[in-house]
Amino acid sequence: MASAVTALRAGLPDRYLTPDDIAELFGVPLETVYHWRKQRTGPPGFRVGRHVRYDPAAVRAWVAQQSEFDAAA
Repeated sequence: MASAVTALRAGLPDRYLTPDDIAELFGVPLETVYHWRKQRTGPPGFRVGRHVRYDPAAVRAWVAQQSEFDAAA
């Protein structure tokens, strides 16, 4: 979703992100997003009933952390 990308750059969107949003945002397959979650290596998500959602602020913090980690390597 282009709106998710725009919203993350401009400020918090008015909704939590779905796994599909995360996959599109990072240009990876949906299976990769679920693998990240299982391995606890991707952006932190949380459950709302049966559904996984991502707080845009947490996703932004995760991206910053990954950038710092890569710069230090």
